[in-house]
Amino acid sequence: MGSAKKSSAARTARIEEMRRAEQARERRNRILTVAASVVVVAGLVVGGVVLIQSQSDDGGGSAADDGGGSAGKFVTDADGVRAWKGTLGREHVTKSVDYPVTPPVGGDHHPVWMNCDGDVYEDEINSTNAVHSLEHGAVWVTYNGDAPKADVEALAAKVKKTPYTLMSPVDGQKDPIVLTAWGHQRTVTGAADPAVDVFLAKFVQGRQTPEPGAACTNGLSK
Repeated sequence: MGSAKKSSAARTARIEEMRRAEQARERRNRILTVAASVVVVAGLVVGGVVLIQSQSDDGGGSAADDGGGSAGKFVTDADGVRAWKGTLGREHVTKSVDYPVTPPVGGDHHPVWMNCDGDVYEDEINSTNAVHSLEHGAVWVTYNGDAPKADVEALAAKVKKTPYTLMSPVDGQKDPIVLTAWGHQRTVTGAADPAVDVFLAKFVQGRQTPEPGAACTNGLSK
């Protein structure tokens, strides 16, 4: 119990630190945006030419048959966690993505994330939005129709108390209950499996996070 409390406190402190860093980064970005706007306007006045560079959301119109910019395979670590060895795309797209694994552990994704501040979804959600949440350092708890109701309810209660997590059903996944972070995934036997807390402690805003401290609110709620 004492160890669990220390782990939770450490995770909370890490999340707060990441949030402060993200807020500082947002302030810098606003300054850079204003500066860039001034340069653009000056260029238009001097040159008298308007240059519009059109970029599609799919990064050049490539099809989604490359698995969302992802290529590689899982390698199972000694702790039972499957780590993705290879590449994971990070482009913003508005089309569907044919991810190489279900649930996906990363790849190209929708520009808007699913809310992941302890959010529990009763229906399936769009994987491309959930992958964006993973990019922000969230852990995605998923289950299929074989998962016992008691385990689903217990996991939902845990998720609701844990920032940077979300939960939803995924009927297409092989195992009853799966935990997913960016580039990492593992199966657990149920809500009481000690691996659940271990996974959350390691991967909620963990070192694998591409965008630590990025928001898990103000996204999609369904």
